[in-house]
Amino acid sequence: KEMIINSLNDYGLLPDEGPILPKGDKGFYAPYIQSERLEIYKSFAKELIKRGLAYPCFATEAELEVSRKEQEILGVKPGYYGKWATWRNMDVDKVQQTLYKKVPYVIRLYSSGNESEKFTHHDIVKGVITMPTNHQDFVLVKGDGLPTYHLAHVVDDYLMGTTHVIRGDEWLSSLPLHYELFQIFGFPVPCYGHIAPIQKVENGNKKRKLSKRIDSEAKILYYREKGYPEDAVIEYLMNLANSNFEDWRRQNPQLPLNDFKLSFDRFSNGGPLFDELKLKDISKNIIARMDAAAIYQNTLVWAQNYDPKFAKLLVHHSDYALQFFAIERGNVNARKDIAVWSDMPNEFSCFFDENFVTPVCIEIKTILTEKEIIAAITAFCGFYNQDDNRERWFERVQTLALQYDLAPDIKSYKQQHGRFRGQVGELTQVIRYALTGKTRTPDLYSLMVVMGYDRCINRLKGFIEQC
Repeated sequence: KEMIINSLNDYGLLPDEGPILPKGDKGFYAPYIQSERLEIYKSFAKELIKRGLAYPCFATEAELEVSRKEQEILGVKPGYYGKWATWRNMDVDKVQQTLYKKVPYVIRLYSSGNESEKFTHHDIVKGVITMPTNHQDFVLVKGDGLPTYHLAHVVDDYLMGTTHVIRGDEWLSSLPLHYELFQIFGFPVPCYGHIAPIQKVENGNKKRKLSKRIDSEAKILYYREKGYPEDAVIEYLMNLANSNFEDWRRQNPQLPLNDFKLSFDRFSNGGPLFDELKLKDISKNIIARMDAAAIYQNTLVWAQNYDPKFAKLLVHHSDYALQFFAIERGNVNARKDIAVWSDMPNEFSCFFDENFVTPVCIEIKTILTEKEIIAAITAFCGFYNQDDNRERWFERVQTLALQYDLAPDIKSYKQQHGRFRGQVGELTQVIRYALTGKTRTPDLYSLMVVMGYDRCINRLKGFIEQC
């Protein structure tokens, strides 16, 4: 219970009513926990017994197993009905004697249904469905006195004024029983919508239901540990729920999620397919719209729970971190390199001196020789001036690149095929690698400005020394 409530709170899905933490209930129909509503269920069960619509059943598990095997041999539908419903019409004296002996029992429905009869159900998700009426004496109250879902569902939803019931289609087979229970109680039947479960592809093209038991992706903790923004998870679920959500979001990238109108007739009947790559794309777009302060705060909250060492760096170097997170943010073409907060330590730890390890020269793939790398980095250190603007900085790099037969830009490299060994990117890649140990980073000029002159020069010289 606490995990569900906390998860809903964390994702901003605050219920209008129900149990809340640390303790209590919100709404007019409390209590909401089944274990606190036992007397309510008992009163309804007693009413059915008084009306001859329910009865105590003392059949043992061994006896039920014998019936199941017999039904299997006969090739008939398994269950407690017909001649196998041995306590259905038992003599009252026999029942009373057994009760006096305190033999364990359950309370079963005395069904008046006929398997050969049909009823039509209009499902708000699946459309019109024709099903056989219920003819089995299902258990309503278990041996421990707790109600089954069948009884609790009907009683609670009536008492709480529920008008629509949305649930997984594994409950569709129980619909005839629930219809019968609503009818014998004289309650109005709510609108039902049965949704297909989320599926997962494995072993090539084989699909199966996403399972809480074996799939980590089925647990909310998975998304918290990975560090998916809450909005990304909710938007992805909306994408799975309604087929038109993706087009709506594309046309309305800045509108709040609540502006989208969820439609029952857009739910998938076949079961949507879980695709984490799609979730990551959504997450990247959401993070790309955040400013540096939001990225810092979200990363810090994640790191405090899952990477304390990185969290300590963020707190100790907060201003420095904010400057890095601001690179290529706040514009139309904001970078989309971060999908989850757990990406942040790998992407940014290298900028903190406590975590930086001087990279090995021979490990970078480049057309430049080791001797040329040393000479080029040495020359760069000689003319690098942090007061240079972006254009002047790049002009200096282009001039240096020409000394090693590298084109000053990609256009020149393509137009003068054979004239150059490569293009200026070969040189900037070596500089980037020397500074960070990475070949992919935010804009090189911007990160050098944030790192500062002394740190940049020290790292470049350290790189040369180990070559």
